Amino acid sequence: MIRTNLKKFTGSVFGALLIVAFALPTGTAVAQQQPPTNNWYKVCSKQEDNDICNVQFQSVASTGQLLTAVSLLEIKGTINGRKFQVTVPSGRVIPPGIKMQIDAGKELTIPYAICFPQRCVAEVLLDDTLVGLLKGGGELTLTSINFQGKPNPIKVTLNGFTAAFDGEPLKQDELEARQRQLQEELRKKAEEQRRRLQEEQNKAKETAN
Repeated sequence: MIRTNLKKFTGSVFGALLIVAFALPTGTAVAQQQPPTNNWYKVCSKQEDNDICNVQFQSVASTGQLLTAVSLLEIKGTINGRKFQVTVPSGRVIPPGIKMQIDAGKELTIPYAICFPQRCVAEVLLDDTLVGLLKGGGELTLTSINFQGKPNPIKVTLNGFTAAFDGEPLKQDELEARQRQLQEELRKKAEEQRRRLQEEQNKAKETAN
């Protein structure tokens, strides 16, 4: 019965959760890594007879491309299950999985579960031991291997994780305000990059003349 429930959890519910968790613009170009835009927050929803909560963190480049996302998913109801998921851009080497390290602790491997055209998701079962480690940690390092065979470490602050995990989920208007704020931050970063590029082009023209 448990195995059947987990299969359902990773099937229809899994797909719906991805839409909620990663509803962000994505760029097709390889983006330069930027500091994480968001901090930890919780979103909950109800689907049929199931209550679904997602404690998540998203690191987004100035282009809007998702660099790394972390989700702690929990579903209660007719289906019960808990998942710890890490999402990275596609173009990853699959066999090594994603390496996870909390502070200077032991490095763990999270195997990939599924890949989409723009994203790959690695996951393991979420248990209280992992939650406790995250609550007691200061920084989470997630390392995937890109298509060139090079490690691509992303550091995620754990500051605010406990408050998000134990606290109340965001209300719909709070979530919408957060998304608007993110879009505005991305717009400002993109505008700043365009301005710098234009200045560099102008300097190059002046030097050539």
